[in-house]
Amino acid sequence: MSAPNRIWWKDGTVYQIYPASYKDSNNDGLGDIPGIISKIDYIKDLGVDLVWLSPMYDSPQLDMGYDISNYEAVYPPYGTVADMETLIEACHSRGLRLILDLVINHTSDEHQWFKESRRSKTDPKRDWYIWRPAKYAADGTRMPPNNWRSFFSGSAWQWDEHTQEYYLHLFATQQPDLNWENATTRRAIYDSAMEFWLQKGVDGFRIDTVNMYSKGTDLPDAPVIDQGIFEQPASSLFCNGPRMHEFLREMNTQVLSKYDTMTVGELPDTPDPKHVLRYVSSGDKQLDMIFQFDIVDLGGGKIHKYEYEGYQLSEMKAIIAKWQQFIDGSDGWTTVFCENHDQGRSVSRFASDAPEWRERSSKLLAIMMCAMTGTLFIYQGQEIGMINAPTAWPIEYYKDIEALNYYHSVAKRTNNDTEALAHVMKSIQILGRDHARLPMQWDSTPYAGFTGKKDGAWMRTHDLYKEINVASQLNAPDSVLNFWKKMLQTRKAHKDLFIHGRFETFDMDNQETFVFGKTFGQDRAVVALNFTDSEQPFKRPQGQGKMQLLVSNVGGVDGTEDILLPYEGRVYLAL
Repeated sequence: MSAPNRIWWKDGTVYQIYPASYKDSNNDGLGDIPGIISKIDYIKDLGVDLVWLSPMYDSPQLDMGYDISNYEAVYPPYGTVADMETLIEACHSRGLRLILDLVINHTSDEHQWFKESRRSKTDPKRDWYIWRPAKYAADGTRMPPNNWRSFFSGSAWQWDEHTQEYYLHLFATQQPDLNWENATTRRAIYDSAMEFWLQKGVDGFRIDTVNMYSKGTDLPDAPVIDQGIFEQPASSLFCNGPRMHEFLREMNTQVLSKYDTMTVGELPDTPDPKHVLRYVSSGDKQLDMIFQFDIVDLGGGKIHKYEYEGYQLSEMKAIIAKWQQFIDGSDGWTTVFCENHDQGRSVSRFASDAPEWRERSSKLLAIMMCAMTGTLFIYQGQEIGMINAPTAWPIEYYKDIEALNYYHSVAKRTNNDTEALAHVMKSIQILGRDHARLPMQWDSTPYAGFTGKKDGAWMRTHDLYKEINVASQLNAPDSVLNFWKKMLQTRKAHKDLFIHGRFETFDMDNQETFVFGKTFGQDRAVVALNFTDSEQPFKRPQGQGKMQLLVSNVGGVDGTEDILLPYEGRVYLAL
């Protein structure tokens, strides 16, 4: 096998930062850019190569910065454009690269573009957003243009009294969708949201909702699958629309091709690997890689994610294998991740956050992640084994608009049915976006060392911050933090095998253990993972030859044992 192309974003590991929750430098209770700068050496020391910064743009913060009012300004509590320039330089001077979140499916309704668009039907920017006249029922009741449901519950259409039309918002009411059919709008997006920052030295973008820009122009009703409700899930109609690939090629031709960038697109509702390859084929010049969300959608409800259904380990293994193997024989690339700002913590979701198992579980997932093919993404706090908020937290402790809107919609629909609300609450306790947004746990001082504000952070700090924090792990050889560092070093030391190797699976129907192999030329590895709290038999796969233990997350293991201890993980290399 020939050596792979050594493109920097293939061999790199990305560390995602959520600005509000990383580090507060001025004790106002909110994280900020200077706070991130103060931790840049900690980030470098982890062994990562890139920083992905979630939205820091000026915003009303209705959806934690994904409602942008000015692409060329920074949300004042986070800092200034000058602070961002300092952060770019701080990263580059340490050999780190920086990518930003690119949120261009929609803006805030406080963006100047939308303010002009809603002034009148004849305003030059009217067509920069998606406006439609009302429909009317037989009895004269005014109805939205179609039955699409917003991701944040309720209709995806909002009536504008001033101009007597509806505008489309796939997310919050205050997040109107941009009209990508308009070439002038697209050019303005490229200039304001992309060129402005690329010229300042950023190294690329994580692109939000990257397959929703082309919605077609007909906007038909969605099939009714949620009986008794007007609004219906409609992602099959607004994802991967007719001009989607054209728009991304244009973005590359007009903007990205002028810079040495990395792009990773958020690609929901695209289950067909052949279609995904169209997005990530290097020859087609669209995206470098994508996030396919099957892994983090595991267990979510079919009608709504906060109707948790659970899953079996065989389902998780099949998903991982699918998105590890879909690039085989192609010029595409893939990603490795199990956490981000929109998901519950991976230890709580996929392993065990019980006190006796959470550290070993964190290390188990570190082994799994670091042995996989593709560009690896780590989310802040994952490196110290942060876990979900306690189940005792009531709904009042949660902040996220998605969870709160759904909880209150079920309360209204069921007349506060206790059983229905208990199930939604259980779902939020597992899947809620807030779990990833709790303040980063730096030490055991009040509010986890995140803020010096007397009455605490913008969001409640995790109850266990005195037990799970950076300071307590930095100098502890067996800590989760130091295990992650070790695994990242191991991944780089064997990058042909782990980053570029071919993925293969064994015993896929086993519901207790996950065993997979990696091959690159003559090099081979076997990874064995026990996803239960009991001992499990382990038999090394046939045909692998003599294998030597490279890594284990349990002390005293020499690799000859035919039993995997609870939540034990091992990596073997062929001799």
